[in-house]
Amino acid sequence: MPTFNIDWQEIESGFLHLFVAFFLNAIIGWNREQEEHNIGIRAFPIVGIASCTYMMIGAGAPQVLQGLITGIGFVGGGAILKDGLTIKGTATAASVWSAGAIGAAVAMNRFGLAMILTALTLLALRTLLPLKTKLDAGKQNKLS
Repeated sequence: MPTFNIDWQEIESGFLHLFVAFFLNAIIGWNREQEEHNIGIRAFPIVGIASCTYMMIGAGAPQVLQGLITGIGFVGGGAILKDGLTIKGTATAASVWSAGAIGAAVAMNRFGLAMILTALTLLALRTLLPLKTKLDAGKQNKLS
């Protein structure tokens, strides 16, 4: 009969990693939710903690990371919508991909890298939005 041993140190370490991945991605998810995008406060933390978990289970094997990159790209692709000549959701799709990278970085004990990526993702989403709006208005005026 197999024995069941609980590794409390692994549980503590896993909880810390998953909490950090959850928290960092919840910040980005909150931003997407505030801007009323179709992917937001629930999806981002889930992508982050799932990526973190897969990387911890796979012990950071390159093929696990490669699979994550592909799979998260597929999930993010679901956020992209075409409405006539307009394509929406590309920033959300890109930020879902970023959420996976944040989770993977946390799993690999690259907490600083995860925090920097979180900050830069938020910076791109928040500070570049007014510029994007202005550029889109200029394109609209040229089409009219």
